[in-house]
Amino acid sequence: MQWIERLNEALNYVEEHLDGEISYEKAARLANCSTYHFQRMFTYIAGVPLGEYIRRRKLTKAALALQQGEKVLDVSLRYGYDSPTSFTRAFQTLHGVNPSEAKKEGASLRAFPRISFSLTIKGDQEMEYRIERKDAFRVTGVSLKLVKDMEENMKTIPQFWGEKTMDGTIPKLCSLLKPGHGLFGLCTNTDEKDYWLYTIGIELDEGATLEGLETQEVDAALWAIFPGRGKMPQVIQDVERRIMTDWLPTSGYELAKGVDVELYLSEDPSDQAFEVWMPIRKQG
Repeated sequence: MQWIERLNEALNYVEEHLDGEISYEKAARLANCSTYHFQRMFTYIAGVPLGEYIRRRKLTKAALALQQGEKVLDVSLRYGYDSPTSFTRAFQTLHGVNPSEAKKEGASLRAFPRISFSLTIKGDQEMEYRIERKDAFRVTGVSLKLVKDMEENMKTIPQFWGEKTMDGTIPKLCSLLKPGHGLFGLCTNTDEKDYWLYTIGIELDEGATLEGLETQEVDAALWAIFPGRGKMPQVIQDVERRIMTDWLPTSGYELAKGVDVELYLSEDPSDQAFEVWMPIRKQG
């Protein structure tokens, strides 16, 4: 329950600052996790990206202010829009009417209520996992700098995979795989830097290098490892969602700082064998 309480504290902070600056870093600290994990947990539990939720809540509040007689310019500035034009565009997309029309009696508007998390125990579907402590290891491959916005990265990461498949990088890496090993997708998501890093690569023998590729170090850690198989990307997204919604709240663990790992163990995307590794620590 402490885990859920911390998430709700973070949401209280978001709600209290809808008319000001919202720091994802501060919200994540209240939830006792990294900015990356907070956004990821929110998306899977709430079913909507954090950025989209905040936009909906701001525009819900804006509609109420307009109906109470406030000026369009004042409301647009309060809720973070640089100009009435950008505010009008966003408002009309959500509500189906422009801000001036929203001020009229009888205007039809949409309200998106604030979210509050609670724990529901279902237990209707088993989930295979194992806990392992692994030594540090190195992955050699190609990397992409990510912005600290999960909504944006959910678009750019699949594009990155597509580009590196088309230019021959991923087929080359797969041809060098050692027996019994797989292709890694790593997200290094510490809050100490102003970006996150996504790496596609493989483990090489110690001291080995590949020209034109980079090396990513993965520190020793305690991992919760979840195997899966099926059509990509739907099946891995479902496993990641269930880790956040079904396994983590009652596991006795919480997410730790470190690298999130996807390990791909076969080449057929319509029947992909994979593992999701989550860095964890005992709750306390």
